[in-house]
Amino acid sequence: MTAVHVPGAPLISEGRLVSTSPATGAEAGSFPLASEADVRAAVDRARAAGDWWAGLGFAGRRDRLQRWRGVLARRIEELADLMHTEGGKPVGDAVVEILTALEHIDWAARNAQRVLGPRRVRSRLVLAEFSGHLEYQPYGVVGVIGPWNYPVFTPIGSAAYALAAGNAVVFKPSEYTPAVGQWLVDRFAEVVPEQPVFQVVHGFGAVGAALCRSGVGKVAFTGSTATAKRVMAACAETLTPVLLEAGGKDAMIVDSDADLDAAADACVWGGMTNAGQTCIGIERVYAVDQVYDAFVEKVVAKAGRLTVGPDGTDLGPITMPSQIDIIRRHIDDALDRGGRAVLGGPEAVQPPYVHPTVLVDVPEDSAAVQEETFGPTLVVNRVRDMDEAVERANALPYGLGGSVFGRARAVAVARRLRSGMASVNSALTFAGMSTLPFGGVGESGIGRIHGEEGLREFGRPKSVTRRRARSLLPAMTFERTPADIARIVKIAKLMYGRGR
Repeated sequence: MTAVHVPGAPLISEGRLVSTSPATGAEAGSFPLASEADVRAAVDRARAAGDWWAGLGFAGRRDRLQRWRGVLARRIEELADLMHTEGGKPVGDAVVEILTALEHIDWAARNAQRVLGPRRVRSRLVLAEFSGHLEYQPYGVVGVIGPWNYPVFTPIGSAAYALAAGNAVVFKPSEYTPAVGQWLVDRFAEVVPEQPVFQVVHGFGAVGAALCRSGVGKVAFTGSTATAKRVMAACAETLTPVLLEAGGKDAMIVDSDADLDAAADACVWGGMTNAGQTCIGIERVYAVDQVYDAFVEKVVAKAGRLTVGPDGTDLGPITMPSQIDIIRRHIDDALDRGGRAVLGGPEAVQPPYVHPTVLVDVPEDSAAVQEETFGPTLVVNRVRDMDEAVERANALPYGLGGSVFGRARAVAVARRLRSGMASVNSALTFAGMSTLPFGGVGESGIGRIHGEEGLREFGRPKSVTRRRARSLLPAMTFERTPADIARIVKIAKLMYGRGR
């Protein structure tokens, strides 16, 4: 019996990875499937290319990265159309995603020297005869394993910063979006034709595992928590450092003094943009009793106006076909356990699409609250006060982002969220702010992309001391005398002996 191909699912044909549209089944591209030897060969090529790339210096790399940024900007419609074809993402969403990626390329290129370049570090009195210097040296080759839901913004958040820091990059895009990954690498080669500084390897999980074991200096991964753990285990075999951006189940909290129209608008956008396939998407909402009913009414009204379909709509198809079963299971479980669908419900699941669904009165131990859904669904539950809202928001092992709407207490509540990021009176905005680090805590990951911390993730700190005078207090020498030790004891008591 011949297996029936599901539109959007990756297909292997004659040793090539074939990518298809989840909406129409049309082919988006066909690419050579990498073997373990192919991955190692790419990494070997990258080592030499990385030496050349690092030799360009910060100014040379800045020029090339800005030229790459320019190519992407001038061809933004072409890339957005490809993202729409391959992943089903609405063209408008694709354009916004590309814009944020362009901002990150620009910021990383402009700021790498300031953040990572050599600088003098002040010494202290104990070693006053030495000067201290700090610089960040590239790892050489960085492996980037990207996701399918944001195939431009997310991998560029690692790759552009790694490149700005002086590394070569070997990129394994998701098997669901290889055409977009190949397009990005090909455009980079147009402005850096001399060496294979930015390469791509295609395939399934085995290719990602091979990249982890290939001898790269660091691996940056974005994907599910379960896969992040496997990546970390594979890298642990060689103590290869990792940067992991894993799953999330982000919460929004709505206080009694919130602007409910703004909160509802941000809630629907944060929960349902990209058909809810967003790691930092709003999946849980806790609204205090005083405003709960009015808030739910506004959310249902806004979500109910969203259009769903292949072209010119607000929500496109679910990119990964198997995700539809998870979304269906979460909706059914919530209803079976006493929850109510005030919009959508089981009938909203119409593969390859899922229509907006808003669930209320859902028990906190249900799958729709506990597990990442990755679909256009929202669970909106009532809480007594902000303390209960924070307690529920922090109850899960995830800790990626979050949102708080309110006036008097919003910032203080945002600080109490166990998350790597939070937005006050907005949703998801920290992703586009290139000056801020992006990442989570707990089962949402390790490390940060974006901002100064993101640049430092891709450079190894190198400390250098230099003698500039004779030691007045010889300590690190076998030539020291008992009198020298007596002076050291006296100085230690004078400098550190006080209680304050």
